[in-house]
Amino acid sequence: MKLIRALLSALLIPAAQVALAEDWTGPYAGFTFGYTDADGPGGSGGNSGSIGANIGYDLDLGSFVVGGELEYDRLNLDLGASEGSLDSVSRVKLRGGYEFGPALGYVVVGAARANTSGDSDTAAVYGIGVAYPLGDRLIISGEALRQNFNDVTRSRGGLDTNTFNLRTTFRF
Repeated sequence: MKLIRALLSALLIPAAQVALAEDWTGPYAGFTFGYTDADGPGGSGGNSGSIGANIGYDLDLGSFVVGGELEYDRLNLDLGASEGSLDSVSRVKLRGGYEFGPALGYVVVGAARANTSGDSDTAAVYGIGVAYPLGDRLIISGEALRQNFNDVTRSRGGLDTNTFNLRTTFRF
């Protein structure tokens, strides 16, 4: 009986450890579904749903993962108070994360470009996210991002945005 337990332990424990190991290295592309909340000058602002796309590459360094990504979100956010509308946000992001079993927790830094009916502006973007694989090629993830744009409304005021994205990506 002890021999059977020892054999089962020797076979099952390494198999479970292998199943938990995830290799994040490689290119990916996917879709983004989100929600953006914006605060502008004089009480202007609003919120809107968004849809977008992303493409990137990750490098797995053991327990740590680093990568880069391009992302585009299309939205139709009326800023009210005759300030115009926020039409899209494009981002170039660097991310670094740590593996927690099969999941990846990460932080994001980079640059974001807002296109509005008033003007366009580039600002820093930063945030956090978590990704979880649903197989060899499919990953679901969520991100919370912050951007503070200057001079993008019709009155040349700033626009502070919080974006919450649910993402589906496919690895190649």
